[in-house]
Amino acid sequence: MLLTKDKSFYKSLFLLAIPIALQNFVTFCVGLCDNVMIGVLGDTAISGVYMGNQVQTLLQLFSGGIEGAILVLAAQYWGKGDVKSIKRIVSLGLRFTVVFGVALSTVCILAPRWVISLFTDDPAVCASGAEYLKIVAFSYVFFCLTQALIAAMRSVETARIGLYVSIVSLVINAALNYILIFGHFGAPALGIKGAAIATLIARIAECAVILLYVLIFDKKLLFKIRDLFVTDKNLLRDFLKYGAPIIGGQLVWAVNMLSNSAIMGRQSAVGVVAALSVANTLHNLAYVAMNGMASAVGIITGKTIGRGEEELMREYAKTTQVIFLALGLVTGITLRLIRDPYISIYNISPEAIGQARSLINVISVTIIGTCYQCACLFGLVKSGGDISFVFKNDCIFVFLIVLPSALIATRLGAAPWIVFACLKCDQILKCFVAAVKINRFKWMKNLTRGGTKEQKTLE
Repeated sequence: MLLTKDKSFYKSLFLLAIPIALQNFVTFCVGLCDNVMIGVLGDTAISGVYMGNQVQTLLQLFSGGIEGAILVLAAQYWGKGDVKSIKRIVSLGLRFTVVFGVALSTVCILAPRWVISLFTDDPAVCASGAEYLKIVAFSYVFFCLTQALIAAMRSVETARIGLYVSIVSLVINAALNYILIFGHFGAPALGIKGAAIATLIARIAECAVILLYVLIFDKKLLFKIRDLFVTDKNLLRDFLKYGAPIIGGQLVWAVNMLSNSAIMGRQSAVGVVAALSVANTLHNLAYVAMNGMASAVGIITGKTIGRGEEELMREYAKTTQVIFLALGLVTGITLRLIRDPYISIYNISPEAIGQARSLINVISVTIIGTCYQCACLFGLVKSGGDISFVFKNDCIFVFLIVLPSALIATRLGAAPWIVFACLKCDQILKCFVAAVKINRFKWMKNLTRGGTKEQKTLE
């Protein structure tokens, strides 16, 4: 049976996926708003902000590791109805993510130009990127807190609050961008600095909204400030045991993404960095719906396995593969069709336009694999409890295939789109691994304490 007849699966999938996808879309619109407004200032400005945001990428990936650890463990405890354990897991995640946010902020505030120079050797891009980074770095701690708390709410199937938080961020960021970048309503025209200030204020506002919701309005966890100071040694061991591979996997992806930027940022062809910013923004838009649905699959997977319903989970896994393969095909075709109208909204050079078209052509193919393997490896395998497999798989592909092939292509003087294709090749290759792994059904593991004897033998 390729598609489950259990209507509750489809209902849960879309009820969870829609607010998560909308939240991702609103978050994407924040980035798009920055890109388009800054893009008016020319290639150097948009390239500088793009490189400045590579640190945000690192932050998002590490924070995503903490979120993943919270979701995987908390969703399974939610399946058991153990709210006390969920609150302690969230508390542990908050502590880890805040420490990282403070450390990263400190480095970026003290040495912004050095950080940007890791990604590009263009002096003008380094200068504009550093100008942006030294201000936006103050937002990192607020971002970490927000994302961890949104993950906590998602784990107990309260997905809408993330959407509301992102809407607040979008409205504030867009309005302040308009005012501060261009100097409207009597404000000075601050350019890149204005974009950074707008982002900082938006991050503070979204953090305030999620804190108010979690501490005052949420009726599922009933989280209190004192819960932050409760430590459970057993859950700490579980968090480190199961969270470490998730965080490690995210850091591997951080290395991959930052290396991508460094490799593409040193291409000799004109307009590559600006084109990369344009192409990756479109990729993020394509990722929105898929990521929302994949996250929903992860929540359903954790809850189902936490209840010990492995046979039902097999049905869900088969259905997930069909849905996401179809989603990938539709997304790839759509990207190819909207490529030129999308590029036309940017004020970039003719050289950058040509490069952007080539990079988007690559993305329109690789996004098919991204949709399928991400839902399988992250929504099913990782959320199903086989966390170390995903980490090992990522390490093999990133360090033995993706980066070596891109470096070889660069050394041989290949065109930027070929180098970019090497950096994206794992998105297709992982599909073969995912198909074999999923359909062997040995990835379902109950990670909660006190699981049934049958469930524990799966480990």
